[in-house]
Amino acid sequence: MGLFDRIARVMKANINDLVNKAEDPEKILEQSIIDMQEDLVQLRQAVATAIATQKRTQKQHEQALMEANTWQQRAQLALQKGDENLAREALVRKKSHAETAETLKVQLDTQGGQVETLKRNLIALESKISEAKTKKNMLKARAQAAKAQEQLQSTIGSLNTGSAMAAFDRMEEKVLQMEARSQAAAELAGSGLEQQFAMLEAGNDVDDELEQMKRQLSGGSVNQGQLPASGETSSPKKAVTGLDELEELRRQLDQP
Repeated sequence: MGLFDRIARVMKANINDLVNKAEDPEKILEQSIIDMQEDLVQLRQAVATAIATQKRTQKQHEQALMEANTWQQRAQLALQKGDENLAREALVRKKSHAETAETLKVQLDTQGGQVETLKRNLIALESKISEAKTKKNMLKARAQAAKAQEQLQSTIGSLNTGSAMAAFDRMEEKVLQMEARSQAAAELAGSGLEQQFAMLEAGNDVDDELEQMKRQLSGGSVNQGQLPASGETSSPKKAVTGLDELEELRRQLDQP
C-alpha cells in the first residue's frame, strides 16, 4: 500500500468521523423530509410532462388515422372517376399516413406504460413521505429523550456518587451500632433493678418466716394450717429441734 493511499484513507476516516459527530438526528430528519418533498415535486412534474406527451401523441395518432382515411376516400373517388394515376397517388398518401399512425400507436403504448409507472412511483413516494412525517415526530421525540437521558447519566457520572454512597453506608452502620448499644444498656439496667427487687422480696420472706417462728415459740396463736394433726402431740425432742434451728438461722443472719 502506497503512502498516498494510506494518507487518503486516514483523511476519509477522519472526515467520516467528523460528519458522524456533526450529524444531528433532528436536523437530518427535517432535511430528509425536505429532500423527499423536492423529489416529489420533480416526480409530479415528470408525470405531468409524460401525460402531456401522451395526449399529444394521442392527438397525432388520431390525426394520422383521419388523414389515412381521407386519402383512402380520395383514392376511391379518383378511381370512380377513371383517374387511376390520381387514385394511385392518393393511395401513396394514405399509406404514408397509415404508417405514421402505426408508429404513433407504438409510441402511445410505450408512453402509456411509462405514465402508469410514474403514477405508481408518485403514489408510493407520497405514501413514504406521509409515513416519514409520522415517524419523524416519533424519532425526534426519541432523540430528545435519548439526549436527556445521556445528559442525566453524564451529570450523575460527574458526581462522586461512589464515595458519597460509601459514607452513607458507614453512617447507617454507625447508627445501627449506637442503637444496639443503647438497647443493651437499657436491658442491663432493667435486669439490675429486677435483681434488686428480687433480693428485697427474698429478704422479706425470711423476716416473715422468722417472725412466725418466734410467735410459735412464745405460745402465740398458731395458724390452723400449721397445727399438728389430731391425736399427735408435740414431743420435747421436737421443741429442742426447733430451738436449734432458730439459733442456726440467727447465726446465719448475724454473719456478714
